[in-house]
Formats: sequence, C-alpha cells, structure tokens
Amino acid sequence: MTQTLAAAPAASPAAPLTRTRRLLRAAAVLACLPYVGLKVAWMAGSRVGVPEGSPLLDHPVTMAVANGITLLMDCCVIVLALMLTRPWGRRVPAWLPAFPVWVATGLLAPITAGFPLLLLTRVFTGGGAGSGPKDPFLDEWVFGLVYTGFIVQGIALGALFVLYARERWGHLWRGRMWDLPVRSLGTAPRVVAVVGGVLALFPAAVRLYWACGGTGGLSEGRVADRTGDFYVLEAMYVVFLVAAVTGSVLLAFRRARVLPVAVPLALVWVCAGAVACWGGWMIFGALSGTDDPADRATPMMLLTYSAQMIIGFLLASVGAHFLARRSATTPRPS
Repeated sequence: MTQTLAAAPAASPAAPLTRTRRLLRAAAVLACLPYVGLKVAWMAGSRVGVPEGSPLLDHPVTMAVANGITLLMDCCVIVLALMLTRPWGRRVPAWLPAFPVWVATGLLAPITAGFPLLLLTRVFTGGGAGSGPKDPFLDEWVFGLVYTGFIVQGIALGALFVLYARERWGHLWRGRMWDLPVRSLGTAPRVVAVVGGVLALFPAAVRLYWACGGTGGLSEGRVADRTGDFYVLEAMYVVFLVAAVTGSVLLAFRRARVLPVAVPLALVWVCAGAVACWGGWMIFGALSGTDDPADRATPMMLLTYSAQMIIGFLLASVGAHFLARRSATTPRPS
C-alpha cells in the first residue's frame, strides 16, 4: 500500500516538534527497552523469564536467530519514531517510512486489541497463570511486560504516523465517499477486491471453525495446548479479515457514501496489514522447526496462514491503487 505514495508531491517544510510529538516519541522509544533488554539477555545466554522445561530451550540455534530478527524489528520502531519526528524524516522517499509503519501496524494492531481482551476474558472465565499449556514458553510476567510495551509502541507509533501522514499526504483522504469521482478506481482494483473477498472466505471459515471448538486441521500439540486465549485470538483474526474485506470493497466500489474517505482507507491499512503480517509471521513460526511431530504445523494450518498472508497483500493493494490514483488527480493544497 505504500510505494504509490512516492508519487505524491514533495513534502512541505517540517512542522515544529510539539510537546505532544516529543511525548509520543519518548513513549515509543521507552516502550521498546524492556523487549530489547530481554532479547539481548537471551542472546547472551541468560534464562531470565524462561522456565525450566520451556520448549524454547530445545532449539538454541533457532531461538538465537529468532531473537536476533525480533530484536532488529523492535529497534526499527525506535528508528521510525525518530524518522516521524525529525526534519530529515520529511525528506525521505515516501515508501521509507510508510512500508515499515504498515508492517508495524499490522503486527501491533492485533496485540493492542487482543491482549486487553485476553485479560478481560481471563477475569470472567477465571483463567490465570495456571490455565496455559503444560510447558509454558515464558513466565507470566514476561508476557505482561512485553505485551504492555507492544501496546504502548503501537499507540505511540500509530499516533506519530497519523500526525506525520496528515501533514504530508492528508489531502489524499479528505472528504467523504460521495466526493469521489464515479471512476475513482479502475476495473483491476475492483476485481482484486472481489477476488480477495471470495478467497478470504476460506481462512475466515477455518479460523471461525477453530474459534468455535473445531479441531480438524490442527496439530495434536496445538489441540492439546488450546486455552481460552486460543479461541479469542482465532475469533479476532476473523474480525480482521472481515474488516479488511469491507474496507477494500467500500473503496473499490465507492459504497457507504456518507463515510469519510479516511474510514475505509484506515480499515484497509490496519486490517489488511494485520491479516498479511500475522499470516506471514505464523508461517515463519510454523516453519522454524520442531523435533516433536505432534507440534509440527499441519498442511491445513500452513495453507490457512499462507492464504491469509496473500489475501492481506491483495486487499492492501486496493488501498495502494486508490492512493496512487488520487495522488495523480488531487492537487496538494498550497
């Protein structure tokens, strides 16, 4: 959804760094430190927060690589926070901040929405530290510390990008849907939106089936380790799929004409990003390797994750095409 923003006119001079932006930047950077500290400690050989019997201890090389990748990913949040608030960040090519922020949004949005929901579910169902799998990956305090940091990162980085994007490209999503030309998008994006919506029926149906208690297509280990968290997350992925399809269809066919243009565009940006990025992340996790055949991802799991990732990119391309067309036809206010 991001390369096409490069066609937008040159950015205006950077706005003054307000107190709000300073606070958001500080929050984003500070929220990264616990996660970065844990990753550095684990890569140095520490077992802080890792209980005895954790499956993470069975694959030291794989975990070292995974820790290195995720450490770099979180460090990118710090770089993005600086890019979105420093004058030089207004002069970089459009894709440079937009694409990594889209990926960060896709990864952090489900955590920001899902972790509080999981905690609320545990309150009402009586779940707690003892309700997880027999061999937990990490101590409970690690999840609380890390996911709280992710939520702060998501909110702070998202707010910074909204302020940045509104100043640099805000003219592209002004007005309501009824203000758009009848042919605001061509035939190809409409076809993509329809194809993406039809294909989304498969992962949505599978995840809804799992959310309702079905076990077909799940590995033996996944079936055994299911908790209330599993059902909530599966249902949440269905919601993100539906929201991504809805946003792309609204944009492609100019529906719900009273809505501000920013609403369906935001649905595509956030929800298609979540669908694509978490689909890809789950494939990475499934293929990272395990010695226990019961824990290996089944063909159905891999197919579902792969379909989800592909559908996310398809739906995101509808938003990208919309921005490209509008940047070519909408003059930037002077």
